[in-house]
Amino acid sequence: MSLFDRKTFDRVLGKWPGVRFVDQWDSHVAKVGDKVFAVLGEREDWRLVVKCSEESFEILTSLEGIGQAPYFAKRKWISIGDHSPLEQEELEHYVRRSYELVAAGLTKKLRGELGIVIDTARAL
Repeated sequence: MSLFDRKTFDRVLGKWPGVRFVDQWDSHVAKVGDKVFAVLGEREDWRLVVKCSEESFEILTSLEGIGQAPYFAKRKWISIGDHSPLEQEELEHYVRRSYELVAAGLTKKLRGELGIVIDTARAL
């Protein structure tokens, strides 16, 4: 059971309010509202792309198998390879933080319509 498996990815992320999945960019994309928060794709290996805090970005990109995500021009998006040293719980934590960071950028009205309750102070 791994987030690098599409069924597990859908099952874990699909429990969160307002999440929907689309297939685009030759990848499986998780969105909250209309905003991307996680991308599961396979190139040479399985990769998971998520948004993170600046502090997490600096720490995580120093680890083997994790780097700045290509095609995401802004910093704070990382690409995690299936060979990274992160455990399943850590992967889920960083995907959840990505969800919270992106959801915090939605309008208060849309968050309410989607049933999203987050601590916006923590998410920013």
